[in-house]
Amino acid sequence: MRRFTRDHLTAVLMLLPSLIMLAIFVYGFIGQTVYFSLTDWGRDPAQALAMRPERAFVGFENYARLFSGILESRFRQDLVNLVFFTVFFMVGTLGLGLILAILLDRGVAGEGFFRTVFLYPFALSFVVTGTVWRWMLQPQGGVNLLPTYLGMPQGEFAWLTSRQQIWRFDWNLVPSITALVVAVVLLAVGARAWRGAHRRRGLSFLVVGIALGAWGLAGGPGVELLPFPERRGFNLALIGIIVAAIWQMSGYTMALYLASLRGIPEELREAARVDGASGVQVYRHVVFPLLGPITLSAMIILGHISLKIFDLVWSMTGPDLATTSVPALLMYIRAFRANQFADGAAIAVVLLLLVATVIVPYLWTSLRGEVRR
Repeated sequence: MRRFTRDHLTAVLMLLPSLIMLAIFVYGFIGQTVYFSLTDWGRDPAQALAMRPERAFVGFENYARLFSGILESRFRQDLVNLVFFTVFFMVGTLGLGLILAILLDRGVAGEGFFRTVFLYPFALSFVVTGTVWRWMLQPQGGVNLLPTYLGMPQGEFAWLTSRQQIWRFDWNLVPSITALVVAVVLLAVGARAWRGAHRRRGLSFLVVGIALGAWGLAGGPGVELLPFPERRGFNLALIGIIVAAIWQMSGYTMALYLASLRGIPEELREAARVDGASGVQVYRHVVFPLLGPITLSAMIILGHISLKIFDLVWSMTGPDLATTSVPALLMYIRAFRANQFADGAAIAVVLLLLVATVIVPYLWTSLRGEVRR
């Protein structure tokens, strides 16, 4: 058994202030927010800003109202906007960053200049980026005027003001869609564990995944969010915000990929070429598999940035345009404009859970890997 030495005591004392501050100002406030989300704080305007407000415990009533209340349609559309924004933002940023990194890795002339140009937007704040792109995407100016310089008619696309939706679906299908997505993930993890050394754990994942998949394919029986169909979809007004976000963050992913490409031994590529692999096959079978860990890290970072997006949307379209709104904006409106603190806290907890679904599995996997090493 290891003895508790003086060095251990010194280490504990050095870490104790940080641990206390972390416990109070991070986890303490998270716990307080969760508690407030389970109360009715803010429903009575006379009690909302009182010195000692009367808060009644209502359980998960606020969450149920957000996802199935007739008057909470904006939150549901905000959540759909967030999902679409996250998917397109991550795909676009990773794809553009990878293309730029591959081009720079080929030793183009002026590499240092181009690397600085591509990375510069990352140094800007989202507020600056949003302001500049708002000017560029004005419906009667900006990029819509570019065709006129070629003698063509002015563009008519309403970048930030369009109300058109595509890919619409019924909100009542969300439980079954979520079950299918989780089932696919569980089946992939279970199959990998089954092929490895954890066959019992893999079997458990496979059984749960099959059960969830069957429940989702059956339409999610037993769960009814709304008594009527509610159509939600991708608002085209989000395209401008997605383009601005990709422009700012693609340089960051380019730097990550470029560092990883420079770390791949040239001998591996040469060996693949000697074996008859073409240039495309070298990237497909040698380079891209080695970029897997950095891609996962970039996805985690970009995922939590997109799920918490607030300032870019605010600076481009403001907090009151429902077609481009996201849950973080609605949380601000409910908590600090309408003084409905319980509703704001519930939206904050939903965002926390979304971020946790991205961060926690990555941290758990990373820490397990470090312990094994």
